[in-house]
Amino acid sequence: MPTTLAMPSERTASRPSTLAGSIIGSEILKIAADVRALAADGRDICNLTVGDFSPTEFRIPEPLERGIVEALRRGETNYPPSDGILPLREAVRALYRRELGFAPDVGQVIVTGGSRPGIYATYRALVDEGDRVVYPTPSWNNNHYVHLVGGVRVPLPCDASTRFMPTRAALEPLVRGARLLALCSPQNPTGTAFTAEALRDICELVVEENARRGADERPLFLMYDQVYWTLTFGGVQHVHPIAVCPHVAPYTVYVDGISKSLAATGVRVGWIVAPADLAGPMSGLLGHVGAWAPKAEQGAVAGFLNDTEAMRAYRGGIVTGVRERLDLLYHGIEAMRAAGLPVEAIAPEGAIYLSVRVALRGRVAPDGTRLDSDEAVRGYLLRAAGVAIVPFQAFGVAGDSGWFRLSVGAVSPEQIARMLPRLRDAVIVA
Repeated sequence: MPTTLAMPSERTASRPSTLAGSIIGSEILKIAADVRALAADGRDICNLTVGDFSPTEFRIPEPLERGIVEALRRGETNYPPSDGILPLREAVRALYRRELGFAPDVGQVIVTGGSRPGIYATYRALVDEGDRVVYPTPSWNNNHYVHLVGGVRVPLPCDASTRFMPTRAALEPLVRGARLLALCSPQNPTGTAFTAEALRDICELVVEENARRGADERPLFLMYDQVYWTLTFGGVQHVHPIAVCPHVAPYTVYVDGISKSLAATGVRVGWIVAPADLAGPMSGLLGHVGAWAPKAEQGAVAGFLNDTEAMRAYRGGIVTGVRERLDLLYHGIEAMRAAGLPVEAIAPEGAIYLSVRVALRGRVAPDGTRLDSDEAVRGYLLRAAGVAIVPFQAFGVAGDSGWFRLSVGAVSPEQIARMLPRLRDAVIVA
């Protein structure tokens, strides 16, 4: 008879570690369950929740796909170096020199299995238990990363008056004694981006704070997540710390990758660009957890990053496709606002997101449901309009603001066009 594994019901002590038992799951994954249930019933759902790209809407570049397949056929299936293959690290250096105006040493570039390990490595390499981490809200997952490393959360609530971007004035009283400032541009979830002036002011604050500290005090570091930097629209230009404030370089860690720029979230190739004295410890940390990208994918990405014509062509196509979808949503929402409905949106500047406010809280839905929270509004719009959106509470915002993230990477323009009249009707009758 096979042995069965029974739960030791007589035990009362916690079986997982304290950390594992305290982790809060993704709010977006919870919403996905509601979406799947309605879609299974045949409903036409415009799913604007997931920060991903559907391959039916946005394929990865054909040369990249071909390069991965060819590398696998050559047998490139063994371990890569823990800090990444040299051709890819050199390709990242060349990309930054060509497009961002600075050339890190190859030793500063660490390849990771997507951008998330880079974020985690930055937190883990810099933040000790009890260290303060400053970050704006809404923002993606900073609250969870602080928890993972035992840090102290110092959120800075931002609102529509600054396009949900932090300012120097608001950050100044918070960075005293802090260990890490976490920023992202273009930002998830808001789809807005720093101006050169605003980012320069913040970087100068970081430099000034470090100059103020004594020799026995650890420095304040800046983590700059720029994974969406190639996706900007109209007159918006991506800006980054070293370009606007060279003196911030010793304190800045860049987190980047191909997940969003090449619609390649599942290919899992990212990288960190860190100060030279941090790169070794960060690489060692990542090596112990095996957070490297597969060797075949690394080589293919290196080849694609060095193909400037293919890069330019693909970037033009994906920016056009993303902007078409964001503009459809933005103009649709703004038309509703102009008609007197309680909605508004912030013009898209970058990434794949639109910030939309749906001010229905306090009303009663036609089915009698009291719309007394953003969660209730979200559920009502899913049922009544077949549109799935994410409240800003999923991104660290406290309380009900009426603001939601709408993500366009997994929907077609036709799906958006079909949804907008349903959304208008749902808002009218609520």
